[in-house]
Amino acid sequence: MKTTLRAVLAATVLAWSLPALSAPLELTELWTTTGLKNPESVLPDPSGEFAYVSNVDGGPIDQDTNGFISKVSLKDGKILDLKWVEGLNGPKGLALVGDKLYVADITHLVEIDTKDAKILARYEAAGAKFLNDVIVDGDGNVYVSDMVTNKIWRLSNGKFETWLDSADLRSPNGLVIRDGNLIVAAWGVMTDGFATKVPGNLLAVSLADKSIKNLGDGTPVGNLDGLVKFDDTRYLASDWMAGGVFLIEPTGKAEQVIDLNQGSADIAWMPKEHMLLVPMMNDSTLVAYKVK
Repeated sequence: MKTTLRAVLAATVLAWSLPALSAPLELTELWTTTGLKNPESVLPDPSGEFAYVSNVDGGPIDQDTNGFISKVSLKDGKILDLKWVEGLNGPKGLALVGDKLYVADITHLVEIDTKDAKILARYEAAGAKFLNDVIVDGDGNVYVSDMVTNKIWRLSNGKFETWLDSADLRSPNGLVIRDGNLIVAAWGVMTDGFATKVPGNLLAVSLADKSIKNLGDGTPVGNLDGLVKFDDTRYLASDWMAGGVFLIEPTGKAEQVIDLNQGSADIAWMPKEHMLLVPMMNDSTLVAYKVK
């Protein structure tokens, strides 16, 4: 069949107008760490040698001082120091600012000196019930989600206070910062315990005026927990209740990239190593995957 110039041009225009198709992600398990106690969050150290892991060790809201932070080797998943820092309650989200590690601990934001593994301060969030994820902006301000009370707290210049209080946050959990927005992984409006009638999706909260909107079309994704930036536009988010990890486009479209047991919590992504770290809270394990 003879191909005309008009047909070639038409095909070229059509190709330009269609969205680029991305190849599905392939995940291969690298190692699994056992011996942890209900791990909720993992945060790689900038050295790339180890990761901090928060261990709830009991009920997620129990004020029992059982919680602790572990150090785990990123090379092979071996536990380097199981109880590197002890005396926490239900530690969850983690964030680093220089030599300081910030930990969400139910009703307090705990500040730890990583050089000598000592707790420097406990900032109380009055009225908080379930402080969860932690993220830091370019100015060193620390943001913390309270999933139960629909609030975002902020530590700025030594003062810890409510930054945003809105039911539109729909049980905020995972946090990242991108393009002047606080991107929030919403769990969804809880109806009975942690159950929801409609699962959550990603939200974009303007850091400038605190306005809240859906990221993309707002299609429900899951009971979202951990959230990380995957590349220049996309995100990876975990679904704690159903178990699994989703790749989410800026349009809001989501594709499950791995199916897991219930309890897949606050994940971490290491882009240079193409490594995804998933704390399995109910299984008391930390799993590393190679992603391609």
